[in-house]
Amino acid sequence: MLKKLMRIDKKILIFGALFAGIVLSVLTAKTMAYTDSAGFCKNCHIMTPVYESFVDSTHTKLSCNDCHLPHESVAKKLVFKGKAGMGHVYYNTLGSSKIPNVFHATENSKEVINGNCISCHEKTLENVSHEAKDSCSSCHRQVPHGKGFKDENYKKPPVTGDLLENKGGY
Repeated sequence: MLKKLMRIDKKILIFGALFAGIVLSVLTAKTMAYTDSAGFCKNCHIMTPVYESFVDSTHTKLSCNDCHLPHESVAKKLVFKGKAGMGHVYYNTLGSSKIPNVFHATENSKEVINGNCISCHEKTLENVSHEAKDSCSSCHRQVPHGKGFKDENYKKPPVTGDLLENKGGY
C-alpha cells in the first residue's frame, strides 16, 4: 500500500492532502457553528421551554453559546463545551430520571454567563450603578429566559424609586 502511494505523483498527493484539509476545516467550522446554535440546543425535548422563552427575548439574535460558554480562548471554550456536552449526553440517555423540571446554572456556568453579560453590556455598566447585587442574574434573572418575563408591565417605564427601593432588582 505504501509503495503504491509512493508511485503517485507528489503534486497529486499534495493537492489531495490540501483538499482533504480544507474539507475537514469547513466541516469542523460548520459543526462548531451548528452546535453553538439555538436550533441544536432545542433538539433535546427538555430544552423546549427554555428555547421558547429565549426566542421571545431581546437576545434572540445571539447563539446559546454566546452567553453559556467562555470566550477567553478557543481551548477554554472547547473544554467547557465538552464537559457540558458530556453532562447533557449523560442526562439525556442514562440519567433521564434525574433531569430536573427547572434548570439552574451550575456555579461554573453562572460565572461564565455573568462574565459574558458584563462583556456585552460594558457600556451600560459605565453609565448605571450596578453595585447593589453580586451578579447580573440576581436582578435580571428572567433575561433572556423565564416564563412570562414579558408581561403587561414589560414595556411600561419603571416607577420612580422602584429600583432604589428594591436595591436594583428583585
